[in-house]
Amino acid sequence: MDKISVLIVDDHPVVREGLCSFLELHQDLEVVGEAGDGVEAVEKVGELLPDVVLMDLVMPRMDGIAAIRQIRALSPSTRILVLTSFADDDKVFPAVKAGAHGYLMKDIRPADLAESIRSAYRGEPTLHPQIARKLMEQLSGREGEVPGERLTAREGDVLRLIARGNSNKEIAHQLVISEKTVKTHVSNILQKLHLADRTQAALYAVRQRIAEGE
Repeated sequence: MDKISVLIVDDHPVVREGLCSFLELHQDLEVVGEAGDGVEAVEKVGELLPDVVLMDLVMPRMDGIAAIRQIRALSPSTRILVLTSFADDDKVFPAVKAGAHGYLMKDIRPADLAESIRSAYRGEPTLHPQIARKLMEQLSGREGEVPGERLTAREGDVLRLIARGNSNKEIAHQLVISEKTVKTHVSNILQKLHLADRTQAALYAVRQRIAEGE
C-alpha cells in the first residue's frame, strides 16, 4: 500500500507528538517529519518532499502564511492543510490566497482530520464549516459576476463536479474523458475565473449555485 507522507508543522511539541501518535494509527498515512516553525518547515519540505503538510499559522521566525508561499514555490505538488486555532479574517484569507489546499480548526474530529489529509492528497478542497462560511461571505461581496459566464458547457460540468468534491480521476470517469483532458479543463476554469486553485473554484461554484445544476 502506498502511504501518504505527512509533515507536521507546529511550534508546540505536545501538539506535534499528539498528531504524530494519531496519524500513525492509520496504515495509509506516514509522518515523515516534524517542524517547529516556518523556516524549518520550508527546509524539511525541500528535504523530504512530503505529500501533505499540516501547517500551523502562528509560529516564531516565520509564520505559516509565509511558509505556505515558499513551499508552494519549492514543491508545487505538496498539498498544504492549515491546522490552527485561529479563524480570524487576517489569517484565513491570506492563507487561502497563499495557496493552502484546506483550512481546518484544531477542534476537528480526529477521524475527520485523517479524511481531510486523504482529500488534500487527492487534490480536493477541505474547509472547516466556519471557514467556508467566511470565504463565501467574502466572495459574495464581489460585484458584477455572472455564474460561469466565460465557461464552456463542458467546463461548467467539470466545475460542478469539482464543487461536489470529485477528484480528476472521478470526473474523467463520470464525463467519459481522459484525466489529461480534465486537467486542461481545470486549468482553463482557474484562468478564466481568475481563481488560484480548486478550493477557490469549489467555493465559487457553491456561491453561484453551479454545484446544484445537473
